[in-house]
Amino acid sequence: MNISRAAKQAGVSVETIRYYQRRGLVAVPERILGAHRRYSQDIVERICFIKRAQAWGFSLDEIAVLCKPISEVSCAQVQDLVQEKIRSLHTLIQGLGKTVQGLESILSQCQRQRDCASCPLRGGHQAPCKPDSATMAPS
Repeated sequence: MNISRAAKQAGVSVETIRYYQRRGLVAVPERILGAHRRYSQDIVERICFIKRAQAWGFSLDEIAVLCKPISEVSCAQVQDLVQEKIRSLHTLIQGLGKTVQGLESILSQCQRQRDCASCPLRGGHQAPCKPDSATMAPS
């Protein structure tokens, strides 16, 4: 299949395939007798894996490690990378939980305000700036 059809099957643009090729994530097929490059189903499946791995939160650099042959990266190394991603996601979730709690607190204060101009969501009655004030409830 040509690059356009491969892109369509994988749900990406032709430019995305070319970008993945430049990054070394997807092989560049040989030209057959000077004709267009022929993309195999294996390449489409690789692109689909890359998109899934991105949805799991992996960067393209991390995906490059996941895609390396077993002779270059062991299963234990891949599992370590996945464990680190899980830890990173747990940390992110904790931070987002604190952000949600802070916003809920501010919203509750705002709903109790009679004067919209003094509402914390409009810039009124704010706590002094602190490094973590974006995720903390106002005092």
